[in-house]
Amino acid sequence: MPSGTSKRSALSFILITLIINSMGIGLMMPVMPSLLTELTNLPVSDAARWGGALSVVYALMQFGFGPTLGNLSDRFGRRPVLLVSMFAMAVDYLIMALSWHLAILFIGRTLSGVAGATFSAASAYIADVSSKEDRAKNFGLVGAGFGVGFVLGPMIGGFLGEYGPRAPFYAAAVLSFINFLFGYFMLPETLKEENRRTFDWKRANPLGALKQIAAYPAVRTLLLAVFLFDIAHYVYPAVWSYYSEEVFGWTPGDIGLSLAFVGIGFAFVQGYLIRVLEPKLGPGRTLLLGLSANLLAFAGLAIADTGWMAYAMVSFAALGALATPAFSGLMSNRIPDNAQGELQGLISSAAGLSMVVSPFVMTQVFSHFSGPDAAISFPGAPFALAGILILASMLIALPFLRLQENAQGTSGPSDQNSPAE
Repeated sequence: MPSGTSKRSALSFILITLIINSMGIGLMMPVMPSLLTELTNLPVSDAARWGGALSVVYALMQFGFGPTLGNLSDRFGRRPVLLVSMFAMAVDYLIMALSWHLAILFIGRTLSGVAGATFSAASAYIADVSSKEDRAKNFGLVGAGFGVGFVLGPMIGGFLGEYGPRAPFYAAAVLSFINFLFGYFMLPETLKEENRRTFDWKRANPLGALKQIAAYPAVRTLLLAVFLFDIAHYVYPAVWSYYSEEVFGWTPGDIGLSLAFVGIGFAFVQGYLIRVLEPKLGPGRTLLLGLSANLLAFAGLAIADTGWMAYAMVSFAALGALATPAFSGLMSNRIPDNAQGELQGLISSAAGLSMVVSPFVMTQVFSHFSGPDAAISFPGAPFALAGILILASMLIALPFLRLQENAQGTSGPSDQNSPAE
């Protein structure tokens, strides 16, 4: 285990890595329409279909390769996997900046989806340097990195986009390479030799990893709850722009401001608030608080008819960000140290698959219940569906959480620090 100073440097590197990952997506958002119209010679309405296809490719790569990188990190250590991924991301952004054909852009997004699956190795790294009591709050760095990147990415991308649609890609390449150099010289390895295990392709894929994790019934149950939670959560990037324009008449500037508000809220909750609440409440109650806040937010957004109501509900949505690190902490504490990467890879796969499922389902629901031809006008229907999914996630996790709370009240410290399965 690294020293206190080394641990802080390691966590700083992980936070920066996660910020750059999310910034890379945000940097591209303002200029992707211009780049696609340049490469396809199509109007924006038609080029947007290719943009959707690029998003699906990215998500599928995350789904397929999350367990692979997680298993590789369980075999060779977190450091080499993270460094190779960061270097690959730098090369990938450079490829996209230089793309001269749509096919090259697809190659770049494929590589970025694979390299972006570093979530699994990064989360396993956090598990390595954290005690069981601190894991849930330290997993909050994942959401904090996303929140900060979600705010900075579109803002910087929009500014750099004034110099051309390829400028943000060059910036992302430089940031990734600088972080690679920082990690190369500063990042210690955290996976002990005795906790390394043989790499096996049979378990280095979503189905194989799921079969291995199935030996831990509580974790398997929570993974299903996480998957439903992710599908609900991705309703925001799927329909927020369309929903807010349809219901509130917001301009692109208004929408951008609301998204920045979301990013700041997520960063505050997962970067700071969980560190205050989780030690007092415990991971089980923290998870219930997060799920309850999400349920309230989705219910409110389903019936909101004014902008101030949306902002009020987004505040609850930010509080709901407590659920993600609480989920990760609860599962991580029940998995052996030599399978942390595998677990985090499965969580990454669940997120990748939900990034494919959610946009398709939520946009179809929104289209069906909005517009002048809708049989029933209910533009908030996607959020109502998301609320139902959150309720299902809560009900699936609740029996286990009750047992967990009882166990915490009756077990001694040594029992609480040992794997449950």
